Amino acid sequence: MAGGVVNLRAARKARERAEKRAKGDENAAKFGRTKAQKAHEAAENTRARATLDAHRREDE
Repeated sequence: MAGGVVNLRAARKARERAEKRAKGDENAAKFGRTKAQKAHEAAENTRARATLDAHRREDE
């Protein structure tokens, strides 16, 4: 035998935790933004909307 005693339940739980962690890291990279980034994007959207509204023609 190559190694000592392995608790299969603990090994399974460790493997599942590692898989969940990897999926969480993937989602964080895909969707995660800091609060500052969200606030900056909201300010840019507000500024862009105000610029568009300021250039709107009155006869439309």
